[in-house]
Amino acid sequence: MRGELPDAAWIVALSRLPEVGPTRLRALLSIDEPAAVWHAIVSASIDPSTLARVRDPRSLAARWQQVAASLDVAAYWRAHLDAGIGVAVHGSPAFPRALASDDDAPTVLFWLGDLDVLAGSSVAIVGTRRATRYGIDVAHELGARLSASGVAVVSGLALGIDAAAHAGAVRDGGAPPIAIVGSGLDRIYPRENAMLWRRVSERGVVLSEHPLGTPPAAWQFPARNRLIAAIAEVVVVVESRRTGGALGTATEAARRGRTVLAVPGPVGAASSEGTNQLLFDGCGPARDVDDVLLALGRTPDRAPAVESRPIPAATSSDVLDHIPWTPISVADLVDGLDLPIGAVMVALEELHHDGWVDLHGTWVQRLARASCGT
Repeated sequence: MRGELPDAAWIVALSRLPEVGPTRLRALLSIDEPAAVWHAIVSASIDPSTLARVRDPRSLAARWQQVAASLDVAAYWRAHLDAGIGVAVHGSPAFPRALASDDDAPTVLFWLGDLDVLAGSSVAIVGTRRATRYGIDVAHELGARLSASGVAVVSGLALGIDAAAHAGAVRDGGAPPIAIVGSGLDRIYPRENAMLWRRVSERGVVLSEHPLGTPPAAWQFPARNRLIAAIAEVVVVVESRRTGGALGTATEAARRGRTVLAVPGPVGAASSEGTNQLLFDGCGPARDVDDVLLALGRTPDRAPAVESRPIPAATSSDVLDHIPWTPISVADLVDGLDLPIGAVMVALEELHHDGWVDLHGTWVQRLARASCGT
């Protein structure tokens, strides 16, 4: 069988072993030819503790042997080809230049879609999964306007900011989007983003370091974030709490000399603690798409966006001016206004109907900024 399969097939099989990430895969491939390493694992003649720190090397070696003994390498390789999944090993002609020269490049890369889109200009938009309405709207607008400007939007297809950015990027056409995920390309995660995942792969490309069947695991997402930082020319953090994956992406980007921008958030909001700290630490602000385009070295389009929402009436405009980007109770809003409660409620209904605010029960939150003339 060794002579029938390419090295890539054995490398794909090795990448499917439990707890084999990019570092451990490189270590395995430093021992011998991929097929020889695989058969050494089947015969239990490789000690994982010699490759990297392992908590329980005997147990891991047993798990490797069990998986290797039950995996049909030829059938597994064929499954990737039949699913239309591209496979490229580092050093091969197909491996993308955007990652080939990175000091922490993946050993093997899997993709669905068009890998050539990596050659264009790109910006990563990342942030918390627990995003506010403000963050979601900002990420969606940045994604849409960057894509319309010919810039590929890079993100991780996670809930919250990532999904909002990619939803904006695929809204009206434009530059093909790029996603990098932390599971096998047949294991859509989170399931809520299944439709968006398919749209990104159809319009652009979805990339992974993991072969078919690999479920999501906590350690795989920080590793994924380094690839987001490696591909993007600029990284924009829209919302982040004090700690989180988005800040890890920003750190990886800064280590590679990439520009990191942060969207200013409300002072005291937990969802913006991380981004506001980035600004305090010296990162540039991303107030709108023009700031991002300038960071790319492009001349921004200063033409004002066309506002499709009806201009609020005088009373409604006054109420809107008092509604923050984070949720506020209607009772607190009424207390801060010199208006009858009935007039406030009518204004809120109008603003909600016209798309200026999000109204849920007794809570309200601003969705859009009125122009200077309103």
